[in-house]
Amino acid sequence: MIHRMNPITAAAAMFLVLIAVVALLGEYVAPHDPYKQNLLSRLTGPVWTEGGSSEFWLGTDRLGRDLLSRLIVGLQMSVGVALLGTMIGALVGTVVGFVSGHFEGWVDNILMTIVDIQLSLPFILIALTLLAFFGNSMALFILLMGMYGWETYARLARGLVLSAKRQAYSVAIVSLGATSGRLYGRHILPNIASALIVQLTLTIPAIILLETALSFLGLGIQPPDASLGQILGEGRDYLGSAWWIAVFPGLAIFCITLSVGVVGDALRDRFDPTLKARRN
Repeated sequence: MIHRMNPITAAAAMFLVLIAVVALLGEYVAPHDPYKQNLLSRLTGPVWTEGGSSEFWLGTDRLGRDLLSRLIVGLQMSVGVALLGTMIGALVGTVVGFVSGHFEGWVDNILMTIVDIQLSLPFILIALTLLAFFGNSMALFILLMGMYGWETYARLARGLVLSAKRQAYSVAIVSLGATSGRLYGRHILPNIASALIVQLTLTIPAIILLETALSFLGLGIQPPDASLGQILGEGRDYLGSAWWIAVFPGLAIFCITLSVGVVGDALRDRFDPTLKARRN
């Protein structure tokens, strides 16, 4: 029977596709230059509000820049940083988990101790310390995003590898003379990939929120570049007079993280064998 996607999941998936298209096209779909200042039009409200202009659908910011255009390039930056950070964390964590699960013994103990240390420290404090010590740069910021959540992938991959190594198919492949590289790359990794992909979809919202928090505090993406968190931070001083500067990026962050979470939950329900067994 073909698995049917419920309407909420379908809507979330379609929204994410739209976000991906907008993020890929970036400035090409922006109605105005997102960096062009026009002080005569500063703090213009959205088109449906009193004093709004049809030229600026979502209004302008304190420097007269078109907010919709800023949101588009900010979306491109936030999504790009989140995806890069997620892929780095997933790659590092998965490699650590495979190494730990393969060697076991003292190697496993050392790696899992490092994982436990990472889990015991609030990551926001680690990020603030490194940014304060080394200064802010795009490369460092992306690496920080990659450091977030790698320990989750490490633990997940380790557990899955330890379980898969003891399965009948793994024992048979090893007895036929297959190398460790062939065992893990051709057989174990494809079998556990679905669980890792589900974890990846659940990590993306957390990284988006982390980027938002750091940019909101002025420690993330720096002007003239724009991200959703940075635009949100700029709007906090205008909540009473120009609410749209903070509300629209906040709404975009909420919708993106919610949609990714909904799709991630659907993928987990689809691929988790224990949930399948319960339904059956």
